[in-house]
Amino acid sequence: MVCGNGGSMADAMHVAEEFSGRFYRDRKPYPAMAFSDPAHLSCVANDYGYDQVFVRMVAAFGKPGDVLIVMSTSGNSDNVVLAAEKARELGITVVGALGKGGGKLAQLCDIQLHAPGSRSDRIQELHMLAFHMIIEAVEGDLGH
Repeated sequence: MVCGNGGSMADAMHVAEEFSGRFYRDRKPYPAMAFSDPAHLSCVANDYGYDQVFVRMVAAFGKPGDVLIVMSTSGNSDNVVLAAEKARELGITVVGALGKGGGKLAQLCDIQLHAPGSRSDRIQELHMLAFHMIIEAVEGDLGH
């Protein structure tokens, strides 16, 4: 499961599709999903508030042993923070792609990919480079 806001949501979609589709190697698809369904986002935002859009997906689909990747250049978006809190409550590993000091998310992540700097664009570029390397490594180890 992968979530983020704005450009980080686009990056979350990119990461999820490379796990469920492929990166370099033809291999079995890995189960991955980005929390980016516009109908879900507008429904939950309307009925519960925008801060609940990701936490409800974690509660609906997450189970112990899963991984939630949270992508945030500030680390302080309430909807991403609440998703990470729910994930920890459910026994889900939280991986944070963070920047700008990590914000509130830093203490909620089991693993951090922390990009230095203050420019969101450069932080997101470093996150994607790191995820491309991770996906390539996963394909090499598991892609048989």
